[in-house]
Amino acid sequence: MNENIISLLRKREEIGQILDNLVFGAAEIRTEGSKKNLYVHFRVSGKQITKFVGEYSDELLNTLTINNQKAKELKKSLREVNHKIRELGYIEAGLSEKTKRNIDFAKRNLALTIHSQAILEGVATTFASTEEIIEGGRVSGMSATDVQKILNMKHAWEFVLDKDVIQSKTDLGLMQQINKLIEDGFYYAAGEIRDVPVSIGGTAWRPELPIRTKIQEDLEEIQASKKSRIDKAIDLMLFIQRSQIFLDGNKRTAIIFANHYLIKNGLGLMYVPEDKTDEYKKLLVNFYESGEKKAITTFVKKYCIIKI
Repeated sequence: MNENIISLLRKREEIGQILDNLVFGAAEIRTEGSKKNLYVHFRVSGKQITKFVGEYSDELLNTLTINNQKAKELKKSLREVNHKIRELGYIEAGLSEKTKRNIDFAKRNLALTIHSQAILEGVATTFASTEEIIEGGRVSGMSATDVQKILNMKHAWEFVLDKDVIQSKTDLGLMQQINKLIEDGFYYAAGEIRDVPVSIGGTAWRPELPIRTKIQEDLEEIQASKKSRIDKAIDLMLFIQRSQIFLDGNKRTAIIFANHYLIKNGLGLMYVPEDKTDEYKKLLVNFYESGEKKAITTFVKKYCIIKI
């Protein structure tokens, strides 16, 4: 998919999320008993909705007025984004029931998958803390860096699970957008293919500098192979991890990228269980050094894929 379209789809998703969380609409003050309460009226898909906002106050009413203006500006931006998407020739297709079920399955297991990725990355967090961060809460005893890594993974997952993005090609443009979200705030070159050598912890092996055209060819070759789609997803993940395409975040990018391929085909989820992290890392180092992926592929199939 065109990188400009992916960027616009991401922007549309972000605007939609802000609108979903914003309280706005036509105000109504109702006297209920001894209290005055504030309600708003708005439409969703042509249906009139009434929502309780809170006990009336001048401050709350002023906030609602500000929100209404903000909503108006956001809707205008949304129309502009949709217009640009149409100009680029993007045609929205419907999701299959299989894919819809897989998206719901992924959303229900979001805390589990993000937590497993955090542990694999060496983030000092518990499942409860990870879940709290994902839900917008605050936790103590964690560094700002670790919290940001979890939030970035949440944003990357939300992007991938968007109904338009999930239908897009599992290609380099998508991979770069995922890495950009994962490394947001950490590297100025987030999402860019690295052009400097990198080292990998636990091994003296060094990957070659990645070449854009070669990456694109390899991604196409993997997906065009006669292997099963599960095997293709594993190959996509391992390819990114061993190639070290980006300055950082390659494991996280690889897992989310491979899950994009799995989910759009309705094949479940891929993650490394917390109690299998050490074993996976050892197999990964062996794969880095030898290029032989039979052992780690067998491991991933046995322990790291959950089907609907």
